[in-house]
Amino acid sequence: MKRGALIAGLISGALCAGCVFAYSVQVRGEADEARIEAMQRYGGEQVDVLVATKDIYPGETVDASNAEVKTWLSDLLPSGCVTSFDDVKGVQAASLIISGEAISHRRFDSGGSGIDVPQGCVALSVPAEDVQAVGGALSAGDVVDVYASGSQTACIGKQIMVLATNVEHSSGTKAKVSWVTLAVPVEQSQEFVTASQSMDIYFVLPASEVDRQPSEQGQIGKQEDSPNSSQHEGR
Repeated sequence: MKRGALIAGLISGALCAGCVFAYSVQVRGEADEARIEAMQRYGGEQVDVLVATKDIYPGETVDASNAEVKTWLSDLLPSGCVTSFDDVKGVQAASLIISGEAISHRRFDSGGSGIDVPQGCVALSVPAEDVQAVGGALSAGDVVDVYASGSQTACIGKQIMVLATNVEHSSGTKAKVSWVTLAVPVEQSQEFVTASQSMDIYFVLPASEVDRQPSEQGQIGKQEDSPNSSQHEGR
């Protein structure tokens, strides 16, 4: 009795797995058919390009685990698309590549934007508002501490350089901050992207070394002149 139920369960499980596999094949087939239909409808030259199969974060490389080769119409593609894995072998992405995106060489170029990205970092833009960006006073060259605030607040980056803000690229004089581009260490880029998608990002501008030294000297002087220190010396 139990053996028969076990066999029936195994057969049922195998049938379910087969149905799921068949459905996934059918969905993939329908997507391919839709792409082929578009090619036939619009015509034009067909080319093989790399397409991201999942989100690829700055600092990551492109390989068979996160991209695949697909045939697309050249007229429907952005310029400079990557056509083979060899073209970007070992090259790190400089900006976020979204799943399903035809991968462009521009995703690996951090120098074409006119932004000088420090060695070992990637240029990463995160959303911001004036109240989060020191009242909108941030500008390229500032060095900030970055905090992510949600159910809890935590510092996700110390001594992070600001590379650019939208205000500096705006023609209006009353533009408000909507994004800030940071020089984020490669190993922290994924953490920054994840935090920016689900949490509020705040930028803290610490005092400069020049400003801190007189303040620290003043505190030392106050301690030396305090009545308690005089009494202690008298004793």
